[in-house]
Amino acid sequence: MTVPQPPVRDRAALRRGVVALLLACALTLGAVACGGSKKNEGEAGGSPSPTSSLEKQKFAKTRFVTNAGLAAGATYQWIIKPYKAGGFNKGAKHRKTALVKAGLAGVFTYNRLKAAVRNAEGDPTLSKALAPLNSGIESLKNLGTKLRKGEAGTADVDQFQNVINNVKDVGKKNGAEVKDQVPTTSQLGG
Repeated sequence: MTVPQPPVRDRAALRRGVVALLLACALTLGAVACGGSKKNEGEAGGSPSPTSSLEKQKFAKTRFVTNAGLAAGATYQWIIKPYKAGGFNKGAKHRKTALVKAGLAGVFTYNRLKAAVRNAEGDPTLSKALAPLNSGIESLKNLGTKLRKGEAGTADVDQFQNVINNVKDVGKKNGAEVKDQVPTTSQLGG
């Protein structure tokens, strides 16, 4: 006994119908998810933002802690630790790699500290407390290149450590305790 097979044409039509239905659902859901209403377009360029000043301060402190933590972690992991271990000395094993990573970490640290200062602007107390540290942060601008070239000395490494410690102290005194977060090597080069 043989079972009759439905014609091939019916299967193709069924597939096309299912694909069309799925596509229509996806387009409908996409339009709904994107917000078909123009009601909120005038508010902050249509982007979500904290609604109260308390939320703005909370987010500012959180971003400050994250950026300052990454800066502190990079400084310790790729500048201070290798320097104390003698990794930058002539003849040291893997010296070139240590110097390149230190240079990248120096640039990364400067970048993250500048971002932390921008984040702190959302919190009036934190912003005022960080203002005196801006010159110290600016002084780190060219030290990354100096480290990479192997021209940095104890004073330069100490400068990184002092700036990081000052930022950590300001954060702690203002309710935004900073803890070291070691960034990945890809984050350094990013």
